[in-house]
Amino acid sequence: MKKTLSIAAALVIMISCKKESTEQDFSKNPIGEKSELLTKASNFFKSVSTVPEENIPQEKIDLGKKLFYDKTLSKNGTISCNSCHNLSTFGVDNKSVSEGDTKELGVRNSPTVIYSSLHAMQFWDGRAKNVEEQAKGPLLNPVEHSIPNEAFLEKKLRSIPEYQALFKKAYPKDKEPITFDNLANAIGAFERKLIPKSKFDDYLDGNESALNDQQKKGLNSFIDNGCITCHGGVALGGQMFQKFGVYGDYSKMNGSKKLDRGLYDISKKEGDQFLFKVPSLRNVEKTAPYFHDGSVTSLKESIKIMGKLQLNKDIPDNEVNDMVAFLKTLTADADARYKK
Repeated sequence: MKKTLSIAAALVIMISCKKESTEQDFSKNPIGEKSELLTKASNFFKSVSTVPEENIPQEKIDLGKKLFYDKTLSKNGTISCNSCHNLSTFGVDNKSVSEGDTKELGVRNSPTVIYSSLHAMQFWDGRAKNVEEQAKGPLLNPVEHSIPNEAFLEKKLRSIPEYQALFKKAYPKDKEPITFDNLANAIGAFERKLIPKSKFDDYLDGNESALNDQQKKGLNSFIDNGCITCHGGVALGGQMFQKFGVYGDYSKMNGSKKLDRGLYDISKKEGDQFLFKVPSLRNVEKTAPYFHDGSVTSLKESIKIMGKLQLNKDIPDNEVNDMVAFLKTLTADADARYKK
């Protein structure tokens, strides 16, 4: 079900957050006692340590990894899933929009695949419910992998002896293991292992020294400015739709070359104009450029734009700098065993 947050509800949350001075000393708290800031943060965020470990057969994970990196999954053999979601660069290609199998450019920025399994929906318009369903979309997209249909890819993989063995091992009960559904299931199994632990997770787990004073100031500013209205939970986003440009035209602030109406393009409902899935902020330090069209390269500038467009605030430079320092604590690389 589509999850949206009204402006009124957002304001209630923002107003309820008592504004604390940025001069507060975050380094002092009684020994063995959780600090006021950590207590407050724990109301809005959860560590990846709280995510239950999924019991996924290693055979599926291994198959999914091979498929993720294999250019066979594009019609002309020029791109793989990793081409746009490069695990060597934190799950993105750092381009505004990505180049597909036919060298044609996509229309929206490719988000990081790391932590994507924690999201409530996939794609900027939320049209896929999970990573397994998401894996199917780009494969059949004529601008991306340009596979003409499911049968085409199944036939292609069935002709490869190595895949015959790997699929049979991963799906031993299936009469025909190599199917489009099983392919997507395996890729999803692999992506569900991409949940690395960051400094901020250490902090939420009780290690208050994991963050320095500036990072703690940034966390406090992030909460008190109302950013937690949309960016909370384990993924710090990825759970709801929100209008991009609550207090103005986003295209005028971020220099978008094309006006994208978001969810409206699918639903055609007037109330869905400019609704986009709220992105996760994990690894945001490494996943520029930002927004659905990759129109802004500076993290600092992105914070200022969000403050103005979504909160109607001119966030001071010192608070922006502190928030940048905090957001960098969300950086965590994928485990080396999942890289090619």
